[in-house]
Amino acid sequence: MNHIDWNDRYSDEEFIYGTNPNEFLVEHSSKLRGPVLSLAEGEGRNAVFLALLGLHVTGVDGSSIGLTKARKLASMKGVDILTEVADLATYNPAPNHYMSVISISAHLPSNIRNRLYPLVERCLMPNGLLLLEAYSENQLRRNTGGPNDADMLMTVSKIEREFPNLEPLMLHEIQREVSEGKHHTGMASVVQFIGRKMV
Repeated sequence: MNHIDWNDRYSDEEFIYGTNPNEFLVEHSSKLRGPVLSLAEGEGRNAVFLALLGLHVTGVDGSSIGLTKARKLASMKGVDILTEVADLATYNPAPNHYMSVISISAHLPSNIRNRLYPLVERCLMPNGLLLLEAYSENQLRRNTGGPNDADMLMTVSKIEREFPNLEPLMLHEIQREVSEGKHHTGMASVVQFIGRKMV
């Protein structure tokens, strides 16, 4: 399993995953409504993008340094975001509170996902959307980013099993070129999911 000290990684002055938002998020951002919860937000690139669209966004991450940079990026762009330092292994989002949840490269071991994902379903309002992109297990063959632990990587079947109360509007594995700072660069295998909370 990958043991990354995220405060150490984010202590670099540069934005290590860049300041541009994730492409999958950009492509489907018009479907999202606020308030939005962003899991493992890191340095703020996705939360700030959504705030620029006028959405109310809360970014949650285990790294206080990452979220300090997120607030700095928001200030540079002239928007406000809420941030919360929290360990996703113990995080409890408010029930029935968010219209959208985004999970971009939030690679978690299955024991954490099994606790967190039912709470993610619960925190969505009826008809709320989850938008998720994560490296797939096939990414293990590549050297272009993501954890080197299959348990932390996604598959279509894992998504189906772990989000049983979300109706899949899109769910597939694709290969795409990723250019997100020095740690996510090159052709990648990713799982993309948009799920709607059933009423």
